[in-house]
Amino acid sequence: MSSVESHQEQLSQSDPSPSPNSCSSFELLDMDTGSLYEPVSPHWFYCKIIDSKETWIPFNSEDSQQLEEAYGSGKDCNWRVVPTDGGRYDVHLGERMRYAVYWDELASEVRRCTWFYKGDKDNKYVPYSESFSQVLEETYMLAVTLDEWKKKLESPNREIIILHNPKLMVHYQPVAGSDEWGSTPTEQGRPRTVKRGVENISVDIHCGEPLQIDHLVFVVHGIGPACDLRFRSIVQCVNDFRSVSLNLLQTHFKKAQENQQIGRVEFLPVNWHSPLHSTGVDVDLQRITLPSINRLRHFTNDTILDVFFYNSPTYCQTIVDTVASEMNRIYTLFLQRNPDFKGGVSIAGHSLGSLILFDILTNQKDSLGDMDSEKDAPNIVMDEGDTLTLEEDLKKLQLSEFYNLFEKEKVDKEALALCTDKDLQEMGIPLGPRKKILHYFRTRKNLMGINRPTLQPASGVTISDILKEPGFCSKTNATGNGDYLDVGIGQVSVKYPRLIYKPEIFFAFGSPIGMFLTVRGLKRIDPNYKFPTCKGFFNIYHPFDPVAYRIEPMVVPGVEFEPMLIPHHKGRKRMHLELREGLTRMSMDLKNNLLGSLRMAWKSFTRAPYPALQASETTEETEAESESSSEKLSDVNTEETPVTVKEEVPPINVGMLNGGQRIDYVLQEKPIESFNEYLFALQSHLCYWESEDTVLLVLKEIYQTQGIFLDQPL
Repeated sequence: MSSVESHQEQLSQSDPSPSPNSCSSFELLDMDTGSLYEPVSPHWFYCKIIDSKETWIPFNSEDSQQLEEAYGSGKDCNWRVVPTDGGRYDVHLGERMRYAVYWDELASEVRRCTWFYKGDKDNKYVPYSESFSQVLEETYMLAVTLDEWKKKLESPNREIIILHNPKLMVHYQPVAGSDEWGSTPTEQGRPRTVKRGVENISVDIHCGEPLQIDHLVFVVHGIGPACDLRFRSIVQCVNDFRSVSLNLLQTHFKKAQENQQIGRVEFLPVNWHSPLHSTGVDVDLQRITLPSINRLRHFTNDTILDVFFYNSPTYCQTIVDTVASEMNRIYTLFLQRNPDFKGGVSIAGHSLGSLILFDILTNQKDSLGDMDSEKDAPNIVMDEGDTLTLEEDLKKLQLSEFYNLFEKEKVDKEALALCTDKDLQEMGIPLGPRKKILHYFRTRKNLMGINRPTLQPASGVTISDILKEPGFCSKTNATGNGDYLDVGIGQVSVKYPRLIYKPEIFFAFGSPIGMFLTVRGLKRIDPNYKFPTCKGFFNIYHPFDPVAYRIEPMVVPGVEFEPMLIPHHKGRKRMHLELREGLTRMSMDLKNNLLGSLRMAWKSFTRAPYPALQASETTEETEAESESSSEKLSDVNTEETPVTVKEEVPPINVGMLNGGQRIDYVLQEKPIESFNEYLFALQSHLCYWESEDTVLLVLKEIYQTQGIFLDQPL
């Protein structure tokens, strides 16, 4: 209390009445003498830099309560580390700092807040420091207990705070350039409002996240460091995706939550852009970049060139290594921090990130060991039709004289397929035969798939089954040794790392997978093909997304059919789509009715007169004609209304890539987006992070694997 008394001795003089420009609009309230003092309830906040400004954000109520309990636990609280935000951040109480657990992020300051003042421009409340808040609280306690108000305090920044009464407390900033004999606080301009306790300020405080985690999803970003039109990082976008999922769980899985059948799905971002551009390639690019249109060239180097990096053997290896190692690292760390986790794992990729995941998944091995898979792969391929022996192959090439040499060196067909030009030269084989042998076996590799491990040993399906059109040429490096050989689907030949878990579902958002496969020369995906370690695959896209391509026409190329329409999260089609379909149906009905009426009128006009005695006969003929005309009209309706045809078409077999289910799923555009497709093209490629329809489809498919369904089917 001594600090408060010293403040009062320095500033105990009653301040003059408020000037008209500052406090005249406030009416001082008469307070009852002997008011009871109640301690303030603290709440914990952390500071984030948003748009180059400090913004104080409250912890959710559960995290704040945990921090307060740890703070009041005793002297050892300074060494306490409290997990917050669902375990994604740790708060070090002694340092008052908040650190990200799974990704790199600048540490943010943490503060135990009780007193606040309104900021300059955005009208958001800013907490005072903990030490000065304690001084304010002690002064407030004395004022309430003794019923002595109009207390003045000076902050360390020479800012004046005046406590007029419990409802009116103001904060004055010193005028810039005023000397130490500066004017009185009432002449410092417009005062700021001061509030005591978080319950008296307008701020949203969430309840917190469920502790139980049912499923883990890794999210891989696309090109560039920014993932939406607000130039936010993958961490911020995944935060939005997670927030939308928590809201949808409360609205669409309410029964399962009430029965404590489900908790939540955890979404964790995977960043590969920063490690790629920290290899020094940016310095090399800057050296050759032209100085004109600097911002556009910087954007190109930082964003669009990621596509070319992925098609480069050197940087493609860096990218796939980073993505796989990050997912493995985060998965291991997640299990360490959540030892009771028994759920599954899925992966999601946006734009180029989906292609990276697709290539990684196609190069995974099954549950057998690496050596066993590699050992069995050539044998399975041989069973598919390559039954010739090495002697017969050499005889076919008219090189039988070298068979004894290969037998002496213990080189069989599999070993010969791995030999390079240098190896054959060291064995004493002349240049001409060397080229014949290498060309022959490279061609066999591309056609039969010997150059890569088998994707599905259990079912006997290899990547060669995907290829229906031969003609893949081998790629050689600069030295001509043929080290970079084309793999089955035209990927750059790199060593794809193995994941330490088996993903259950692969979600692709706005994905160019279909385009890249086509450009690589793949014309068809075999219906029997499926990922070695992943059962599900969903290709989700916006109809106006310029980067997205379909997958199903590559599986069923001879049939034209529409993708699956993703239901609106509120359980129906969007109004403008229903209105458009209704108007189309109405116009077709009007057209058909008009044509039918004209046809009947023309027939009645051209019909010959009948005798009166044949009236009954005429009636029967008229009925027969009306029936036939109605049949014709129904035929016309059937031909001209495609909706009826679609409903009668039997289910289409789109192969096993998604376990026999449909693969392509299209979102419904918003009403404003339907006015101009080109205007919203870029936005449509970045819309998935906050799309309730996308998130609900992800949640529905994930929980469906656990036997949990929506409260009401959409």
